Amino acid sequence: MRVLITGGAGFIGSHLADALLAGGREVFVIDNLSTGSIDNIAHLKGHARFHYTIDTVTNAPVLAELVDQSDLVFHLAAAVGVRNILADPLAAINTNVRGTEVVLGLAFRYWKRTVIASTSEIYGKADHLPSKEDDDRILGSTAVTRWSYSMSKAIDEHFAFAYAAKGLPVAIVRYFNSYGPRLDERGYGSVVANFARQALRGEPITVHGDGLQTRCFTYITDTVAGTLLAGEVDAAVGEAFNIANPIEISILDLARTVKRLTRSKSPMAFVPYEAYYGEGFEDTRRRVPSIDKAKRLLGFAPHVDLEAGLKRTLVWCRAHYRH
Repeated sequence: MRVLITGGAGFIGSHLADALLAGGREVFVIDNLSTGSIDNIAHLKGHARFHYTIDTVTNAPVLAELVDQSDLVFHLAAAVGVRNILADPLAAINTNVRGTEVVLGLAFRYWKRTVIASTSEIYGKADHLPSKEDDDRILGSTAVTRWSYSMSKAIDEHFAFAYAAKGLPVAIVRYFNSYGPRLDERGYGSVVANFARQALRGEPITVHGDGLQTRCFTYITDTVAGTLLAGEVDAAVGEAFNIANPIEISILDLARTVKRLTRSKSPMAFVPYEAYYGEGFEDTRRRVPSIDKAKRLLGFAPHVDLEAGLKRTLVWCRAHYRH
């Protein structure tokens, strides 16, 4: 089987490539390296079944050839990281919406099974927890740039469901704070990467707000396992799935855990959201997924708890981050 991964030099995409190659697949990657890194796939360059193209998914002629020769498409390419979205919302919206439009249009033309990567940001400010895949979405004003990411990914999902209605075998996976080795030390929306970098350098560990906002964190091997199931299981077609570990932790407790595991002397520094994101920023106090649907239809279950996952991640960070 030939598999195409858009965004395949990214954090999740590169791990997905590893798993597919280990399973005997031939893997094609396209990435423009805007947030991905050639270092993430450097170890694969000599592999006989690995091929990569440095380009954007909006380059339809290049992407058409890659889709045509593939049996399965994982569309992970996207603008990521809240701060990146706030810095250039127009580019982020164009990347997410136009990129998915091109990918799904070509998948439909050549009739290829496709998995679309989405995000927990879909749920916005919804406080009915745990969040289920068919729950209502609650978002802030369109004048608040922070919500443009959620909206652009929602449009991606609407595209996917529209193509599914035409019979295209497509599934959606919604990721919740995936972490693990290869996290970019610049962060790109990953609080684990930011805390690890700061702790290893002895810098203040910056916690936004009061730190009591909660999130759920999914180790990369669990993220990849759920993604693969969405591309393989017949029952996945036409459906969206939360791919997550539903154990909730406050951001302050996460910071304390990273500090403890790194034996860092870094002080905690509480920073107002406005100081980092600008005036008018809105955040969600809790974000907790239900994974009942993924368990029932995909047979998905997370296996790596946060402490074990953080230990593995921090070993890698210590070897690769500058400190």
